[in-house]
Amino acid sequence: MNRTSCITRFSYASSDVAGQLVFCFISFYLLYFYTDVYGISAGTAGTILLVARMVDAVDAPVWGIIFEKTNSRWGKSRPWFLWLCVPFAVFGVLTFLTPDLGHTAKILYAAGTYIVASVLYTGINTPVTSILSALTADPQERVTLTCWRMYGSKLGVLIVNLTALKVVAWLGHGDDRRGFMLAMPIYAAGTILLFLFAFRNLREVVKVESSRQSLLGSFGAIKGNGPWLIIFASSLCFWIAFIARVSTVPYFFEYTLHRKDLIPVANSLDFISLATVFFLPWFCRWSSKRNVWALGLLGMVVGQLIVYLGVTQGNSVPVIMTGWTVGFLASGVAMAMPFSLLSDSVDYGEWKSGIRAAGLLTAIGAAFCLKAGAGLGGALPAWILGQSGYRPNVEQTAAALRGIEVAIIWLPAAFFALSIVPVLFYRKYELLEPRIHTELDQRRGAARDADSRVSA
Repeated sequence: MNRTSCITRFSYASSDVAGQLVFCFISFYLLYFYTDVYGISAGTAGTILLVARMVDAVDAPVWGIIFEKTNSRWGKSRPWFLWLCVPFAVFGVLTFLTPDLGHTAKILYAAGTYIVASVLYTGINTPVTSILSALTADPQERVTLTCWRMYGSKLGVLIVNLTALKVVAWLGHGDDRRGFMLAMPIYAAGTILLFLFAFRNLREVVKVESSRQSLLGSFGAIKGNGPWLIIFASSLCFWIAFIARVSTVPYFFEYTLHRKDLIPVANSLDFISLATVFFLPWFCRWSSKRNVWALGLLGMVVGQLIVYLGVTQGNSVPVIMTGWTVGFLASGVAMAMPFSLLSDSVDYGEWKSGIRAAGLLTAIGAAFCLKAGAGLGGALPAWILGQSGYRPNVEQTAAALRGIEVAIIWLPAAFFALSIVPVLFYRKYELLEPRIHTELDQRRGAARDADSRVSA
């Protein structure tokens, strides 16, 4: 195994800490910010989130094509950390400003800032995934680097969830509008510094020439790419479920359990997923990647059922928190596996079609799934709350409480279960990996020899 250096591992981890400082803030708290702070109705907030995802249906492939055509002195993926970190951070801040506007203008401002921030996140997060195939050609080392990336991701999530609402309260002095306005620049500054740290230290050592395919030709790497299609379908369902689960936390703990003090604790438990991420390389040696991935997703379903058991037992906080903990433990595996396997699907696409499209495949297979899942995972609960009669900052009706229960328990459980189905078909592609890597090495070696003869 070609072991990567410690600085490479730390720098790769820092790239996801950077992204999470802004994106986690948005994913976990934007819906609550819209409805309970900025005064936008739940139904309208859900529509804003959905519209942003419709834009992502266009911008993710476009970003992928741009990445394929990138050929700078810094590589293909790495320079985007430098070019996009400041614009992404700025629009993260603008998303949480509350200008005093009329009703329609307020909605347009919220939609516009969130959509731009979302587009920029696709642009800066996709290279975090696509650069993996350039950092090492070793499949097992890619799993290890993915684990380091997940350490960074979970650290970013932990920082936000442990501090965000406290910083908002501290800076706002009871005025949440002022609190969010002053808090977000702090996290945005951290995002910029950490992306610059990753840019400085990461190196693309697996050299691949920029694609000479036409725009449509690059999509040839998707055609017949079974492992990528499996990753895409499962990841989309997973992110819808995961974001629905966490974005409904403020409503569930405040209005159902009457324990608003537990909101930071509940979402900060995401950090314990590192316990399973730490053992992921060992899990993948002990069993097939398919089995490890499927068991992680199944654990998410089990966690949801335990939360429901707690609800049926008079809203038992210990049982509910146990289910919440089980879900987050399982999420470490369920979330990490697709990021690792995407690099293998890039190899599969090159092996099958002769087209290596790391930027395109990761833009759609990772960034689009994450963003579409975040949008739908936020929109669906918002619509459920709107239809059930939810009203902010008042005692909720029985119908509204049932809506909150559906949004936080059954909606995620259904999509977690759906995400398992495509994974069951992954094993046959996993068995092809040794052959794929051997044949790709032979092709690349032959190509280098041919180039050497032409140069001579």
